[in-house]
Amino acid sequence: MQNKKLLIISSVWVEPNSSAAGSRMLQLIVFFQSQAYDVAYASTSVSSDFAVDLSAIGVESRVVMMNNVSFDDFICELQPDVVLFDRFMVEEQFGWRVAKHCPKALRVLDTEDLHCLRDARQSAYKKKLESTTDMLFSDVAKREVASIFRSDLTLMISEYEMELLQSVFKVDKCLLFYLPIVVEASVMNKFENRLPFDERKDFVFIGNFLHEPNWNCVQVLKTEIWPLLSKQLPKANLLIYGAYPSHKVFQLDNPKERFYIKGRAESAQQVIESAKVLLAPIRFGAGIKGKLLEAMLYGTPSVTTSVGAESMHDNLSWNGFIEDDNESFIEKAVALYTDEPLWKLKQYQGFTIIQNRFAATDFFERLHAAIQFLLSDLETHRRHNFIGSMLQHHTLQSTHYMAKWIEEKNKK
Repeated sequence: MQNKKLLIISSVWVEPNSSAAGSRMLQLIVFFQSQAYDVAYASTSVSSDFAVDLSAIGVESRVVMMNNVSFDDFICELQPDVVLFDRFMVEEQFGWRVAKHCPKALRVLDTEDLHCLRDARQSAYKKKLESTTDMLFSDVAKREVASIFRSDLTLMISEYEMELLQSVFKVDKCLLFYLPIVVEASVMNKFENRLPFDERKDFVFIGNFLHEPNWNCVQVLKTEIWPLLSKQLPKANLLIYGAYPSHKVFQLDNPKERFYIKGRAESAQQVIESAKVLLAPIRFGAGIKGKLLEAMLYGTPSVTTSVGAESMHDNLSWNGFIEDDNESFIEKAVALYTDEPLWKLKQYQGFTIIQNRFAATDFFERLHAAIQFLLSDLETHRRHNFIGSMLQHHTLQSTHYMAKWIEEKNKK
């Protein structure tokens, strides 16, 4: 029997060591391969020195161009059974072409997180306002929610965001599937081998600097948290790691303050597991935070905010503390750093969260069933999503001619 075909379209290449999004994408590739799919990966970006060698894991890859008929030839030849769009902007660019040339292909959108939610929170933070539901109704939201309606299934990383889409934007639950970043059983079996309290030192933060919430987090640590925290623990250092640091990031490095900008980490596990506590005073953002999941995974208690911990622990105790004001944040950071019994308790609570909330087997079995169900009767599913069909119709008409205009313009 011939394997089914999956085409993934993304604006970036797969970099699991640079971001949680990269790790998630690699998990999706491995999942589909385990279900006997031949996987092809297409990106609009140039190659990356930090990307996974996709050919080494049996994935065909190629660069594709936006607003170019060459993509039509490519997808007509490939004829995928499933197309996965990495974020809504990619679906905007290529979704109508897929619908036109491969109408029977299942169209799946992976949001990573809701951009409209992240943007609303960021705008509120900069204006020193409380984030409200009214702020969600932006042009970004109109684009993003339209993309969700046009897709047959959207993978959601956060339960909170699923509820928001249903209650605020009236998206039918049948269009959404909850799939967080997951942890394999083989990794969970290593919990008891994590580095003990007395072999660890210092505080750590890690995050891709192309992501605005991470850059803001480092600024908060530098100007609001560390000046006070460092006085209470005069022998501790704060180590900042992250991919793609710019010159302005490195300018914050100050050995006299024991505040170190280390840049890209060769191994996230090594830098997180060697630290006593991970600090993440996240002021805005969305989705679940890969750094906080990794902290649990490597047995490192964390102090974060309610935005940071959102949708990660349900009613389970956090693997550290959740504090939104600086004074309490600093107080809890000192307690975790100096109190070994407390530290061990919080470490154990992190392991419990992972075992109960992020076990890979639970989610991938359900995802396989959902995809099989949709493939078995895609026409009926689409008839029940009239709004999506309507948006697809108008997008096909408008975007088609806009793309043709841009293509002709680029020839001049």
